[in-house]
Formats: sequence, C-alpha cells, structure tokens
Amino acid sequence: MDKITELAKMIDHSLLHPTMTDEDLKKGCELAKAYHTASVCIKPYAVKQAAAWLAGSDVLVCTVIGFPHGNSTTAIKVAETEKACLDGATEIDMVVNIGKVLSHDWAYISDEIKQIHDTCTTHNAILKVIFENDFLPDDSYKIKLCEICSEIGVEFIKTSTGYGYVKQADGSYNYKGATEHDLKLMREHASPQVQVKAAGGIRTLDELLKAKELGVTRIGATATVAMLEEAKKRWNIQTDESVSTSFAGETKGY
Repeated sequence: MDKITELAKMIDHSLLHPTMTDEDLKKGCELAKAYHTASVCIKPYAVKQAAAWLAGSDVLVCTVIGFPHGNSTTAIKVAETEKACLDGATEIDMVVNIGKVLSHDWAYISDEIKQIHDTCTTHNAILKVIFENDFLPDDSYKIKLCEICSEIGVEFIKTSTGYGYVKQADGSYNYKGATEHDLKLMREHASPQVQVKAAGGIRTLDELLKAKELGVTRIGATATVAMLEEAKKRWNIQTDESVSTSFAGETKGY
C-alpha cells in the first residue's frame, strides 16, 4: 500500500453536518471513492443510498447511532443499529449516554454498549464507541469507559462527535475534540485489541500524522482533500490530477 492510500485508509470521511443536502452527501461519497478513504460516515437516513453510491468500491459505509448527544433509550439505539446494518452499514459509531456516564451508572453504560455491539456482531458490522470527552470533567470517566469497552471487546473507541460544544467563559460555545492528552490516555487504558479513533479538530496533515504517531488508526474528518493533497505535495507523489481538480473546493471543515 502506498503512503497516500495508507493515510486515506485511516480516514472516515464525515458527512454528518445538519446542513448537508442529498447532493452534498452524494458528492461526498464520490470524493471518498476517488480518494479511497476507509469509509464515509453518513447521516442514518442516507445509509441505503450511500451503499448504492459506493457499490463496487473499497469504501465502507459507516453511520452514527444516538448522535450527537447519546440521549436515546437503549432500545431505540439498538433499533437504529439494526436498521442501519440492514440498509448496508458495516461500521457503527454510537454515542454513549453521557448523563449516565456522569452519574457513574456503569451497569447501564455497559449493558447498552454490549447490546449494540451484539447487534453489530450479528450483522458482521464493527462498533466504535464515542465518549464525547469534552463533556467529561476528568480522566477517571474516560479510563472507566476504556475498561468497559475493552471488557466487551468493541472494535474502536472514539474521542468525540465533533459536535460536543461546551459553553466557554465568554459565553460562546466551542470544543477541543481529539486532544493529544486524550489520545494518549485512551491508547494507554484500552486493551491492545481495541483501536482508537480521533474525531473533532483533525484538519491538517500534521494533525493526522501526530494522531497516527500516538497509535490512532482511524480519524473522522471533513478536510480529507486538504490533508491528502498536502501529503502528495510534501512527499512529491504524483497522482491523477483530475481527482484533485474535481474536488478542489471540498475543504470546508464543518
């Protein structure tokens, strides 16, 4: 595998912003196909369409469950997972019930993750569990989630949704996303079999390479074109110019 494809296969190209139209989603799938990303992470209603758009390619279909705040009941999350898998998703990114995490209701959290993981396994899909670290006040919550996910045997743990906005001192809302501290912490406290996905704020090649150095094997990103085209320039790798030209404007970082 060449260096560019190796990086592309770390990327779940994110197609989740609320304002994205059906045409945006289709073009995003075409972009992912052209750059051979690992997957598209697409809105749940468009999973079936994405599976059709990506048929015959090496790009997988991923979607989100309980997104972005994790507040749905376990039964609804399981039903969402079942529907997504039947529609063609082979990767599922679920958001934990953050209120239950902050309540230390670990039995609830463990049961919910296990039920969704069991549903994924039944349909030959993999599960990524989103912690939403910006909402967790200290490392003890993240460490406990790493331990639970390791015990259950989920395939990935994930830092953020990219939408975990926290009120700042000036009254505005923002998020940190995938910090170096959290990536190190999650890699250290999860079992070796559990992979780490960084999401929220990975927008440059240097940020992607740093995450890779820290043991991250997948990232969620909207700046796919910008990162991969920068890699080609930096390493002087010649590829099909028509691809980069076709998606030259696709660098918006939602």
